[in-house]
Amino acid sequence: MRLMAFLIAILSTSVATAATEYYTIDRNHTFPHFAIDHMGFSTLYGRFDETTGKVIIDRENNNGYIDVKIAAVSITTGHNKRDEHLRSPDFLNVMEYPNIIYQSRNIKFIGENKATVEGDLTMLGVTKSVPLEVHKIRCGQNPMNKKQTCGFEATAAIKRSDFGSKYGRPNIGDNMKLWFSVEAIQE
Repeated sequence: MRLMAFLIAILSTSVATAATEYYTIDRNHTFPHFAIDHMGFSTLYGRFDETTGKVIIDRENNNGYIDVKIAAVSITTGHNKRDEHLRSPDFLNVMEYPNIIYQSRNIKFIGENKATVEGDLTMLGVTKSVPLEVHKIRCGQNPMNKKQTCGFEATAAIKRSDFGSKYGRPNIGDNMKLWFSVEAIQE
């Protein structure tokens, strides 16, 4: 009887594990970007060029996990002098805080192609709850490398002052829109 219970426990674990998918973020196809008001005249757009992390999908239990690390030094807006200023203590302070991190606490899938994510964003040493709206999820075999790949498009909004970045306000906006365009390859 104990043997039967043990075998059922092992099979149950195997089935649950089989439904869980593990992915590594493809740093060559993942670019978080942002938009912020510039003196009321225009919107400044920028992106980060170095992102790493993991994604776990467990659709059977309507959950998963996201762990993303963005190299703050990789910020680019198309203007070198401005990028250097954004890396300074006035904004991102990349020497003291080299990474921007997002870690989920809860993911709820909405159908096959959307999800909501509850998680924490850490920037400038400050961690705040930041929800993500995932507007697009597409998983399948990548036609180029033949590997199982998932792509995600998500958005969020933050106030940079909530993270201690107050330089230039109100001329440089406080509200930032964030986009996460992510591709991840199954492990």
